[in-house]
Amino acid sequence: MRKKKILHNTVRAALVAAAPVLAFAPSARSQEGGTLRMGVGSQVTSLDPHFHNISPNTGFGQQVFDTLVQTDPNGRPRPGLAESWRPVGEDIWEFRLRPGVKFQNGSDFTADDVAFTLERVPNVPNSPGLFTAYTQGIRSVEVVDPLTVRMHTDGPAPLVPVKLAQVMMLDRQTHEGASTEDFNSGRLAIGTGPFKVVEHRPGSLVVLARNDAYWGEKPAWSRVEYRMMTNDAARTAALLAGDIDVIDTVPTTDVERLRHNERVKLAAIDSLRLVYLSFDHLRTDGTPFVTGPSGEKLDRNPLRDQRVRQALSLAVDRQAIASRVMEGIATPTGQFMPPGTSGYTPDIPVPAVQLEEAKRLLAEAGYPKGFRITLHGPNDRYQNDARIVQAVAQMWTRIGVPTAVDVAPYASFIGKASRQEFSAFLVSWGSSTGEAGTGLLATMGTFDRSRGMGAVNRARYSNPAFDEKVLAALHELDEERREDLMREATRIAMKDVAILPIHFQRNIWAMRPGLRFEARMDERTRAQDVRPAETAAKR
Repeated sequence: MRKKKILHNTVRAALVAAAPVLAFAPSARSQEGGTLRMGVGSQVTSLDPHFHNISPNTGFGQQVFDTLVQTDPNGRPRPGLAESWRPVGEDIWEFRLRPGVKFQNGSDFTADDVAFTLERVPNVPNSPGLFTAYTQGIRSVEVVDPLTVRMHTDGPAPLVPVKLAQVMMLDRQTHEGASTEDFNSGRLAIGTGPFKVVEHRPGSLVVLARNDAYWGEKPAWSRVEYRMMTNDAARTAALLAGDIDVIDTVPTTDVERLRHNERVKLAAIDSLRLVYLSFDHLRTDGTPFVTGPSGEKLDRNPLRDQRVRQALSLAVDRQAIASRVMEGIATPTGQFMPPGTSGYTPDIPVPAVQLEEAKRLLAEAGYPKGFRITLHGPNDRYQNDARIVQAVAQMWTRIGVPTAVDVAPYASFIGKASRQEFSAFLVSWGSSTGEAGTGLLATMGTFDRSRGMGAVNRARYSNPAFDEKVLAALHELDEERREDLMREATRIAMKDVAILPIHFQRNIWAMRPGLRFEARMDERTRAQDVRPAETAAKR
């Protein structure tokens, strides 16, 4: 599919192309101006908008904070805190800011706040996943005047506006020296967004109030209860009981039942979230959760051998996971991006299951009797995550790699994964920028904090040939050449089995009658995207 070129001049009028949703008469509880009760399936791990680059945090954060560039439900850029942007040199982007914008404490939003924000992003202490994937390549920030800012890059950087749609802006006056704990307490969770934080119970609830001084379209709700409900059954039950108005991450086991329930309506859209397995590429002399076939300690790490990783990949029946575990609410894959997107590589098929070839590769690598491994993963983050881990374990066991399963709540799991404590584990990446380069560099680029590379490369994969192609793509102005470079990088990583892709999720929300929801490809669940159907129809 031919992709439209990124707009280098002032963005055209904001686009409002959302996925189809169904509209119904508003219920008594869902009248505009009242309280909206939302049940989300993942925990918001921090209110600090730069602490942890995961979708639940970003989705929540964009209710309180704003970005220079916004995106419509299909990921296309539109003006946000910046009214326009343009290149003023091969390595300079100029952004003109929206006048009259204020933070929720009354401070003016200015170009100096943009400079402060971009200084802060790579320097958040103890971050398990920095936002540097989106600021990588920006060498310095120049404040021209209070409403004009220029970003100097390391050579051509055509994706700067797209990537900055993921970076939420802070106030130097308010946030300089602020810690993540200051945000989590709610005291400094202050942005320019449509809602203000009223109360925060970590891991459970955030209460929001409408920001009546918001510069953009006013949200429908005066109050929002943003409840974190990681138990699938409890989330669905709360919706059916009328205790919650909207839920996300509808359990795959409930989709068909809810589709035929007159008290519930669904909204759905294909997502860019890749669910994949990651391997320990860091250690050479053994890895903590792999032993010999009889439990003996190994003096080398089998997962460093490309043949072993390929064998493990050939054992995974992706089609079966998509149809049985995910109940058809997923698309199996053998690469980083789905069809029709920038970076999709048509000549990489979904790998077929080849058990005998997998056993042959293990023997060739020096493991004719296999080895034992523990596969780790979360049990409350992705759709059916624990069930996916269990299914993969059974598949690996069939080729002589007996696999134990260890799953845990995401909040504890991800910290250990980020500290390289596991040998093999389940994670994901959502390509919110709509292109492959940013995600490829973040998940598989050689880890280098100073260069913004490998921000969520928790397995520490490193391949200079891969890095070279991705970095070249991110600096390439010609769209076709950039696409070719991203495909070349993808081929390198997939041939090397840098990660083991499994499938792309499909995003599904459920709501009470009387509501209309703009389903987003980036899977974010935000109160400003929910309106009484009657009001939404008049917009």
